[in-house]
Amino acid sequence: MTDTGKKENIFSPADDRADSANAAYAGEVRAGFPSPAESIPERKLDLNSYLIKHPSSTFFLKVEGTSMINDGFDDGDLIIVDKSIEPYEGCVAVCFIDGEFTLKRVEKKGNSFLLKPANPKFKPIAVTEENRFDIWGIVTYAIKKIR
Repeated sequence: MTDTGKKENIFSPADDRADSANAAYAGEVRAGFPSPAESIPERKLDLNSYLIKHPSSTFFLKVEGTSMINDGFDDGDLIIVDKSIEPYEGCVAVCFIDGEFTLKRVEKKGNSFLLKPANPKFKPIAVTEENRFDIWGIVTYAIKKIR
């Protein structure tokens, strides 16, 4: 999400689990040496149940821009943000500063915060008492399209 303050890119998960996306779940796949071919039983996996622990405080946001690209957040990715998680040192968060949203890694510096981008083309944002600032929610997952 870029520093535009746009709210049209904020989506809530479906409240009715019966209508949520159920895809076939075939188990795990090795990323190392291949495993012997086995019969794969088909089960259903509800992505909302798997990815969302607090439905009433969880939102989807579309990432716009490249300030977090070196942390794996690309332009167009969909992120899952949980507002019920307490911010912690080094978390990736959607922050609201002076009327705009931004996606950054959060570091506490004394009584203030430093919002760190993950792209050297962008500068960190030092948050002081003069700023209107809130950590809006913590990123729990990123969903990305592979080419």
